[in-house]
Amino acid sequence: MEMSLAWRLFKRELLQGQLVLIVLAITLAVLSVTGLARVSERLQLAINGQASKFIAADRIINSPTKLDESILAKADEIGLERVSSLQFNSMVFADDKFQLVTVRAVEQGYPLKGKIELNSDSRVSLPGLGEIWFETRLGGLLGYPKSLELGKAQFTLSEEIARLPDAGFNPFASSPVVLMRMADVAGTGVIQPGSRVTYLAQFTGNETQLKRFEAYVKPLLNNSQRWIDVQTGDSPIADAVKRAERFLLLASLLGIALACAAIGIAAQRYCQRHYDVVAMLKTFGASGKQIRTLFGMHLLLVTLLGVVLGLLGGFVLDMAITFLLPPEIAAYSPPLSRPILLGLATGFISAFMFSAYPLMRLLSIPPLRVLQRQLEGLQLGMWLHLLLSLTAMALLGYLYSGSLVLTLTVVAGVLLLGLLLSVLGFFMIRMGHSVGMKTTNPLQLALAGLRRRAKQNAIQLVGFSSALVLLLTIFALRQDLLNEWQKQLPENAPNYFLVNIAPDEVSPLERYLAANTVKTTDIYPVVRGRLTAVNGEKFLTSEQVEAGGEGRQGISRELNLTWRDSVPPNNEILTGEFNVNSDEVSVESGIAERLDLKIGDSLTYIIDNQTLVVKVGSIRAVHWETMQPNFFMIFTKESLGAFSYTSMASFYLEDNKSQVILDIIKQFPTVSIIDVGTMIKQLRQIIDQVSLSLTLVLVLVVLASSLVMIAQTEAGMASRQRELAVLRTFGASGWLLRMATGLEFALLGTIAGLLAVIVAEFILYLLKTQVFELNVYMHWPWWGLAPLCGAVTVALLGVWRCRQLLQKSCSDLLKAG
Repeated sequence: MEMSLAWRLFKRELLQGQLVLIVLAITLAVLSVTGLARVSERLQLAINGQASKFIAADRIINSPTKLDESILAKADEIGLERVSSLQFNSMVFADDKFQLVTVRAVEQGYPLKGKIELNSDSRVSLPGLGEIWFETRLGGLLGYPKSLELGKAQFTLSEEIARLPDAGFNPFASSPVVLMRMADVAGTGVIQPGSRVTYLAQFTGNETQLKRFEAYVKPLLNNSQRWIDVQTGDSPIADAVKRAERFLLLASLLGIALACAAIGIAAQRYCQRHYDVVAMLKTFGASGKQIRTLFGMHLLLVTLLGVVLGLLGGFVLDMAITFLLPPEIAAYSPPLSRPILLGLATGFISAFMFSAYPLMRLLSIPPLRVLQRQLEGLQLGMWLHLLLSLTAMALLGYLYSGSLVLTLTVVAGVLLLGLLLSVLGFFMIRMGHSVGMKTTNPLQLALAGLRRRAKQNAIQLVGFSSALVLLLTIFALRQDLLNEWQKQLPENAPNYFLVNIAPDEVSPLERYLAANTVKTTDIYPVVRGRLTAVNGEKFLTSEQVEAGGEGRQGISRELNLTWRDSVPPNNEILTGEFNVNSDEVSVESGIAERLDLKIGDSLTYIIDNQTLVVKVGSIRAVHWETMQPNFFMIFTKESLGAFSYTSMASFYLEDNKSQVILDIIKQFPTVSIIDVGTMIKQLRQIIDQVSLSLTLVLVLVVLASSLVMIAQTEAGMASRQRELAVLRTFGASGWLLRMATGLEFALLGTIAGLLAVIVAEFILYLLKTQVFELNVYMHWPWWGLAPLCGAVTVALLGVWRCRQLLQKSCSDLLKAG
């Protein structure tokens, strides 16, 4: 019987429009989460897919030895596409000339992502057997011969490489690259037992396959083998991808918080409207169990309707956004399962957790309420409602993001907003105890209404403030991220590197570049050295690490060291002072963290078979993604000046000045020129896609916030109708009521804007310091603009929603009431 009654109650209230608010809130919650999840996952896949072209695959295993066949067999079993290659250094000979090169030997199918760019119009995918493709600078160094010798084999030079997709960005790797077939390697006789060879296994597939393979293979890799993706490889876009992913996660988390706030307010309103119904049912003899079943089923039906509408709306939103996306992004289609499951979880968990406290109060309504309308039943502590609400929000946030830091940041912002609203509500209630309906002027009437409806207004402020906090936070982060990327890749970012500059060539080269109005970065001396000990404690050798030895592990390769007397551009001192004393070194923060280095630690280097001991004087943050020379270790000239060195620099060259490159090759034949212009273009394409993603997410957030604000204005319409009827009865004019209503909503918007600025600044501080690693600063214009925008927006929404009530006559209002 209870189920039948619940169904009839649901149909009647649905047809009468009494369930609009809570159904809209649940729909909004599910729509926001499903839509944002679907769109953000699509954008995330697209960003990673485009960025993966920098490593020519989705994942790579880099190993100094051949991979176990069982690993490759597992990749085949999972369904991954794969291709193997190897890399080694060797000398090549052409007539009486010779040159050290980096040999890339690849199989058919390379590259899995991206493409090899040639200087000719040839559409051949890979070198043929007995052929070698070469970088432009090798041709210049050897005089463009028709063939060359590599080991015991003779090869034809057939195509000139403009760029390999996985060339990476390492200006110190100055030896030219040649590309050949894997099948030709054995004939060269170059690779012998003990030869230094890097084996690369590249894989591509969907996310499910890649995660399954990663879970299998990672425990099998030893310390000398590396698992590489676009975020851990040498790709200069890695940091941008990481930040974009965090931004998309954050936007969805804030969307969840916003939707949860809407559901909590709607649930409160839903239960308040049924106080009289419960009192009547108890008066007619209904048991507590019957009433619990009735309203439990009723709430379940409401939630089901909201969830279904939300899921449909989320996918309609995704289709609409996808239609507007560029084809290269729209082509990516993430699985449907996660957005659907997340939408279902959001709808049911939030509806239950946010309705639990109001529902307990509803079920405790005494039968005596039919005679005394002021009775509201059991007065439970608000701490229970807060605990349930925060638990639901944190649970949904963590389920979605998997990031504890992001989830706790959002929860901290919600707690601060709740604290501010509690204090504000307390003062408004205290001031509103003796307030009547004064009709002297619109402002006085608006203030009286604001204080009289203190509890209701405090609830409305939750939605208004939450929406504004979300908008301010997302807008500020989007702008900061775009500004950061713009600084790193300005229009005149260096597109050429000069390396291996001999000391006696520095001055002539500087004069030549200055004469041709080519602006370079600073010229950096480069010294090769190996870090061998910290505070006298020697690092383990690679053999000791392989054998399972315990101790401090260092860096297994030589480092490129430089000296300077000032902090380089795009470097920031985190701790200490930059090279104050001659025996100090400045260390990059990532290396310092990896090696557990602190200010004052003693570092021992071996340079040219000589020992150099210095102390850590400062630790720097380095923007590696900038196209400029960067170093892990920066010394003083007194420390490194005595060692042999070469120099390097970078510069920007316009397309119409290509003759400069040819002149440098002729006048400075030993200087190596590295063209990174193609990489710059690829980077900008990725950044443009990331920028589009951030803009789309911002638009979605604006739409979600607007829906929440519209839903918020629904709250309290019944009480406003009764109040307007009374005011009209006492002779208040339509003009007075319109002005008073607009001013009251404007005051609410002003307060919401001010609260939003406080909370947004707090959240941004946590996000910038703990998640995005961005500079922290106050957004002073917000303190004036946010209250103003809040006042205008909320006033317009409020007057628009109340327009029908304000146009009714006194008799119509009384009849409707």
